[in-house]
Amino acid sequence: MLRIKLIIIFLGIFLVATASGWCQRQKSLRTARLPSLISALRFSKPPDFCGETIPADIGDVRERMDKELLLALWDRPQVILWLKRANRYMPIITRALKENQMPDDLKYITVIESALRPHAGSVKGAMGFWQFMPATGRKYGLTINSDLDERRSIFASTRAAVKYLKVLHAQFDSWTLAAAAFNMGEQGLRTAILTQKTDNYFKLYLSLETQRYLFKIIAAKLILSDPRRFRFYLKKSDYYPPLTFDRIEIKCDSKTPVSLIAEAAKTYFKMIKDLNPAIRGHNLAKGNHQILIPKGAAKGFFERLKPLLAQSRQKAQEHVYVVRQGDNLAAIAKRFNVPLPVLFIWNRLDLNKPIHPGDKLVVYSQNKGYE
Repeated sequence: MLRIKLIIIFLGIFLVATASGWCQRQKSLRTARLPSLISALRFSKPPDFCGETIPADIGDVRERMDKELLLALWDRPQVILWLKRANRYMPIITRALKENQMPDDLKYITVIESALRPHAGSVKGAMGFWQFMPATGRKYGLTINSDLDERRSIFASTRAAVKYLKVLHAQFDSWTLAAAAFNMGEQGLRTAILTQKTDNYFKLYLSLETQRYLFKIIAAKLILSDPRRFRFYLKKSDYYPPLTFDRIEIKCDSKTPVSLIAEAAKTYFKMIKDLNPAIRGHNLAKGNHQILIPKGAAKGFFERLKPLLAQSRQKAQEHVYVVRQGDNLAAIAKRFNVPLPVLFIWNRLDLNKPIHPGDKLVVYSQNKGYE
């Protein structure tokens, strides 16, 4: 009986302690509670986009605005990433817009298009910060090929977006319509305007994606321009630092491995790829390039690169394998005990072009392959 009484006493103490801890946690949660969603939807004056006021008195406009703001606030982890990335990229976009005397609000388009991610892509083929389709990107000056995709460059893609948005604003004389056209294409928007006999974005019946588009942008603007109002309390140290770099111009006489660029810049492969997301694959194509390297690495860069290139060429000559009759890449990779993809990287091979007897391949392996 004594044993049972002791067990009951200990259980009682445990339950009291647990209840006390739960109450303490509840008190802490109340202190750090999220903002009222209803209060988040209340504004002393209607929001605007590029100086154009959102007409909450028109039909379902307020409901559409409420929906996108609530959905954005619900995904708080995503908003935190918006805020942290904005510190890295927004100064570049803001500067480009200011230099072209364009409204600062246009920068929020990138938040909705890509969440400020260089490698963001869509199933339709859009890519990069501003989600350019290939044809539109090329039309506004972007290089898009197997070696380079400037849609993923914050600098090049923003220059193209500025040009495109200028053209759209000239066509429609409205930044809300320019934003809609950026999303759906100018021909589609022009058709909707002519058939529906209104050029008011808020009164147009468009695709559901485009009907939501501007309100998503406005929601991003409201949150990012005043995060504390929506209970996002980030310290200065929480934000990702702005991009810092040296910009160099380099002329490549042939395909040049990014790994050698990294070595000459006293850094690593991933750093060069991250600073230059437009570079595709493992090599810089033949020709002239402007690339970013870590801050301070420009000094002595070319002096370091020259011997590295010479050593690389010499090393390649010492590891040449001549393709024989009946060879294929898979068999060669197996013979030298190297992964098949590395043969493509070492030799800058085209996936669509077969090898032939007599071709020379660079294979870095201790096994000479002539057993």
